[in-house]
Amino acid sequence: MYLGVDYYPEHWDKSMIDEDLDNILELNCNVIRIGEFAWHMMESTEGNFDFSYFDRVIEKAKQKGLKVIFGTPTATMPAWLANKYPEVLSEDEFNNKRVFGGRRQYCFNSKTYHKYSEIIIRELANHYKNEESIVAWQIDNEFGHEGSDLCYCDLCKKEFNEYLKEKYNNDINKLNETWGTIFWSQTYNTFEEIPLPKPTITTHNPSLRMEHERFRSESIEKYAKFQVDLLKEILGEDSVIIHDFSGGYFDKSYDFSKVGKHMDVVAYNNYPVWGGQKEPIPAWEIACGLDYMRGIKGQNFWITEAIMGAQGHDVIGYLPRPRQAKMWSYQGIAHGCSSLMYFRYRGATKGAEQYCYGIIDQDNVKRRKFYEVQSFFKEMKENEALTQSEVKSDVAVVYDYESMASFRIQRQSFLMDYKQEVYRLYRPFYKKNINMDVIPSDSDFDKYKVLLLPVMIVHKKEVQDKVRKFVSGGGTVVFTYRTAVKDYYNNLTLGQFNPTYYTDLVGGYVEEVESFQDDQVALLIGNEEFEGINGTATVFRDMLKTTTAKTLFKYEDEFFEDLAAVTLNEYEGGKVYYIGSGADNTIMDAITNKIINESNLDAIESEEGVEVVRRSLNNEDYYFVMNHTSDEKKFRNEILKAYEAKIVKA
Repeated sequence: MYLGVDYYPEHWDKSMIDEDLDNILELNCNVIRIGEFAWHMMESTEGNFDFSYFDRVIEKAKQKGLKVIFGTPTATMPAWLANKYPEVLSEDEFNNKRVFGGRRQYCFNSKTYHKYSEIIIRELANHYKNEESIVAWQIDNEFGHEGSDLCYCDLCKKEFNEYLKEKYNNDINKLNETWGTIFWSQTYNTFEEIPLPKPTITTHNPSLRMEHERFRSESIEKYAKFQVDLLKEILGEDSVIIHDFSGGYFDKSYDFSKVGKHMDVVAYNNYPVWGGQKEPIPAWEIACGLDYMRGIKGQNFWITEAIMGAQGHDVIGYLPRPRQAKMWSYQGIAHGCSSLMYFRYRGATKGAEQYCYGIIDQDNVKRRKFYEVQSFFKEMKENEALTQSEVKSDVAVVYDYESMASFRIQRQSFLMDYKQEVYRLYRPFYKKNINMDVIPSDSDFDKYKVLLLPVMIVHKKEVQDKVRKFVSGGGTVVFTYRTAVKDYYNNLTLGQFNPTYYTDLVGGYVEEVESFQDDQVALLIGNEEFEGINGTATVFRDMLKTTTAKTLFKYEDEFFEDLAAVTLNEYEGGKVYYIGSGADNTIMDAITNKIINESNLDAIESEEGVEVVRRSLNNEDYYFVMNHTSDEKKFRNEILKAYEAKIVKA
């Protein structure tokens, strides 16, 4: 288990290194993470390489028994590269070239940037290939973060056209037919005529935009794989390669799971609160992100940036209260983090991140935050075997990149937010302290009892076949509104009811649809066992005509009183729920409780605001218990102070 800090010794006078490393040891660290933003220090002018500074840092770390995670520095190109080869800089949708400054300004499709990335990585890796203290290599930093997932330059236009040629076997007629370009006279004679989806009048063809979303994802994946392959070539297949993924995984124009599959270990930069936020995101959103990262490869992950102080670039956010950031670190470990580093050892005094406060602030004095980290690392070392155990889940939330993209392309409701629809399903199971995996749609479903499929609007045969098999094997599936509306190319299917190719499974079909706005809700009335339970729903509503399904909730609407809002169909030994609108917590909790009881899920009762995660070691169960509130709480016989976390034996 690696416990450490993100350390940027190049930001400080070299005379401070020894004292810094001694303090890092005092924190109970065994690793430092370095080098990720230091390209200019390694290559100050083209072809002139100098790694002597980091040689000294690594040597001093070795003397003190500290291991090293080293980052390839490609997230921050040197000024000479941008000045000499401006074509490496990305462009926004208005043809504005992003100027040097900030970070991640490069175009993923720039062959020049690939060339110079290869040169610095090759030199760096060859220089340190025999350095045993380097235990892992991080490639780049937070791919796609802060808008860097998108570029609209001429290089991307050319590569997009080539991507389409390959995808459609160089058959422009096939593309025209598939996309329906006869609409609005958008028929193409050559692939070169196809534009990037820059601003136009009205909007672009939804199929073009979907292919562009896939192209952006593939562009990032190729660049990531290029770095991994290069490092493996030099360092050997046994080397450990990681990438530190950012948040925003449900909003970015690339598929984290595709990139993550090339890594040996998925790493995550976990920020429950950021600059400008008056309070942290809800605890279940934090948990969902952790489960998402674990689900990328179906294995435990690392946190390469955990916070301890307030954060922000230009605007500072909420300050984690005493014990709160430590509690978030406990939560990370509980959900499968097996190594953790804090960002950062000392807050910067210069540059863009002066207000990203660290373990130690600019005054260089050890205070509360220092000792919280010290105690956390001590406690994790005492429980190391447990922290490395597998997180076992009977429930999986299944996400789909193309479905996320489809809602970016055609939102359908001003209230639609894909991630909030994920949380709508995730939250009630989280509140019952049920372990969940959050997995991509190409995953294996066989080991689960319950699948939650939020707004999976794009239908794919291979996924639908797995879902049918899962239900036929006795599993329970929960669909939501806007399921299976679009095909792979982001088009509707002629002659089919929605959910397309699922109507027998659902036991009904969508008869009418409606989008809601801010002040609109649908009233839902409980039926049969849910009689007396009423609530509201928002965002959108599918109104279902049932065939074999029974109605659990119906709409209170004189015009559509014969159409269902929530249904349940029993199908070949399994159960299929369809939640036809953005139902409120009362209704979601009631449905969830029914599923928990039917599926024999092992819920753990706890007070409001107390999260409990079950882990097992040597056939014994343990609970990670986190108090997410500012009040004293109790779990069984354990008293939890405000924001306190504990590990207790079940």
